[in-house]
This record gives sequence, C-alpha cells and structure tokens, in this order.
Amino acid sequence: MTGARIISNPDLTVGADNKQRWNHPTHRRNGFHNAHRLFRRALMVRSRNVLMLEPSAQEFAAQLPDLRKLLSHPAFSAICCIQGDRILLEKAADDFATTAPHSIQSVSKLHIHLIVGQLLEQGLIALDAKVADYLPDIGAGYRQATVQSLLDMAVSNDFSEDYSDPNSDCYTEEIALGWRLPAAGLAETTLVDFTNSITGYTSNGPENQIDYKSANTDVLTRIVATVSPKPMAQIIEDIADAAGYEGAFHISLSPDGYPAFSGGGCLSARDLARFGLLFARRGQDIFGQPFASVAFLARSLSRDALKLSPPKDWMRYSNHVMTDGRFVGHAGYGGQFLMVDTQSGTSCAFLSVLENAAGYDDGYMGMVASVLRQICD
Repeated sequence: MTGARIISNPDLTVGADNKQRWNHPTHRRNGFHNAHRLFRRALMVRSRNVLMLEPSAQEFAAQLPDLRKLLSHPAFSAICCIQGDRILLEKAADDFATTAPHSIQSVSKLHIHLIVGQLLEQGLIALDAKVADYLPDIGAGYRQATVQSLLDMAVSNDFSEDYSDPNSDCYTEEIALGWRLPAAGLAETTLVDFTNSITGYTSNGPENQIDYKSANTDVLTRIVATVSPKPMAQIIEDIADAAGYEGAFHISLSPDGYPAFSGGGCLSARDLARFGLLFARRGQDIFGQPFASVAFLARSLSRDALKLSPPKDWMRYSNHVMTDGRFVGHAGYGGQFLMVDTQSGTSCAFLSVLENAAGYDDGYMGMVASVLRQICD
C-alpha cells in the first residue's frame, strides 16, 4: 500500500526504560487488567462445567484492620476468598470486578506443580534426572541441573531476575513469553532458543534462600511438553475442567507455541480462587474425583526446602509452591497472591497492580501474604 503509515505495535514495543507500554508504570494498571488482550499471542480455555458459588453473610473487612488497609491501597484490584462453594469475601476496586480477567503473573507457576505431580505418578518424569536427560540440546546453564532443583528454585546460573534492573534477563525473557517485541529488525526469540542460551551453571546452588528464576519454569515447561503423552493445550483444558471456571483462562504463548507457565496466566479473582480449591481439596476436581497427585502435594508441604526472602521467609519454596506446611500458594509480579489453607479448605485470591518503577515491593508482598493468612486462619 503506497503511502500507508505503519508503526511498531505500541503496546508491545520497548521504550527507553526497557519496558513495553503495557508494563510501563503509567500504563501498568490498564495492562494488567487487559493483559489477555495485549499479549502477542495467547491460548484461551473455558471450563466444560462451572463450579457455582454461594455468597456468605460474613464480613471480614470489618474484623481485620490489616485487611481494610490492604483493600484501600491504590494497587488493589480484587480479592475473592472461597471455602467449598461458599464465597467468604469478595471485593473489587472501583475500576475493576471480581469476574474480570487479570494478569496473575507467577501464580501461573502452580500449574507446573500440578502437571509434574501427575507425570510422576505416571512414571514419566524423575526428580533426580538431569535436564539434559530430557532436553539434549539444552545450554550450559541447565544441562547438569536436576528436575528437583528447578522445582525448588535451587539452581545457580547466569539468569538474573531483578525487577529493579531494567537490563535484567527476566525482561529479555519476555520476548520469548510473547509479552514484548524485540528491537527493530531482530527476530522474536523462541522459548527453546532463550532457555538454551542461558549459561553459568554452578553445582553449589543457593544455601539458605531460594534463587528465584522464572527461567526454571520455562525449562520445566519444555520438559513437560517433551515427556507428556498429552499436548499442552489438552493439559490446560484438563486443569480448567478440574477447577470449574466461570470465565476464561488465558495464557500467553511463546513464538514456538509453549504456554508461559512462568507468568503468562490471566484469571479473574473468582476463578483464581476456584483454581486454589484444587489444592484445598487435596487434588480432587469439582466432582470430588482424583485429579492432581495428593502424594506429591503432601510431600511438597512436609519436606525441607529453601526459604523465601524476608518478609515472606516464614514460607519455603517446595516443588513450585510456596508453603509453611499448612498454607500453600504463590506470589506474582505486580502484586498477585494465591493463598490456600489446606486445613480449613479456604482459598484466597488477591490481585493488584503496583505502579512503582520496578513493579514489585517485597514489603508489600509480605503484607499481602500476612493478611491472606489471617483471613484463612
């Protein structure tokens, strides 16, 4: 078309601060509320059946001062806490709703826990196997690492995940997750090429605290895709059916078609709480039938593992879940948290959008985890 005006996609193009527009602080709230429409590519799945929820007359906000503080925070998007099929608490910010999709970021990693547990029961994966046993082409950063060390965030290599550093490797990873475009004239990096490019593996590993790397999840995703008899899309559909979502689950896709379990999921607060009930029901689906591995979950909660960074160091990182032996869940960049109480069967989903430069604040996330634990307790 002669004379046509063509520009690089403004939502996905990286600016001077090495952030694409939808994740820039001035646009991040809109970005997290609409990520399912802004990703370069994504898979959308609906559940075959829906777990219907009943409201409760309880009012937790009046009982917990810390909760009132959290709900009035400018980052707040939505919260939904469910026990069984009963909504214990449900609130949303004025510009959002508990039924609207929201980026859940690294809470998506919990899918890997569920999938690996199933593959273990089928004898298709071994925790002590090395990555190279499943991915012969993997680069030096992961060749000698074990599946167990990836699951526990106990791998030391050159991949960096420092949200305050605009040149951190986690931002380069976003090209392979379908979240941003590369520099003009360059091809989009595939998940295979990205994970193969990581170097610097050391056998010592972290000593006292996890070395959090979303690339670990990317490598696990490749391993799962290699050994699973089911295609990845079918695995995602199975999880959606087991959870009984009323809305849709969206997940971004890499250029080579891998789902971004490291952080590309989008769910409403209600549906994220429904997802959490898979852990509260000890692996049973909405019909009470076995789905996830109860043995793998039990081991994950009881075994020793490295601690999270303060102030969340009351939890360990075990087999891709955060836990203290009773509570299980996961945090997510930008202000997301899913907390499940395996004793009371309560699942609390919290969604928010931090608009500081880094998009992350350990103190804030510690407060979120503490408040959700109080609610469950």
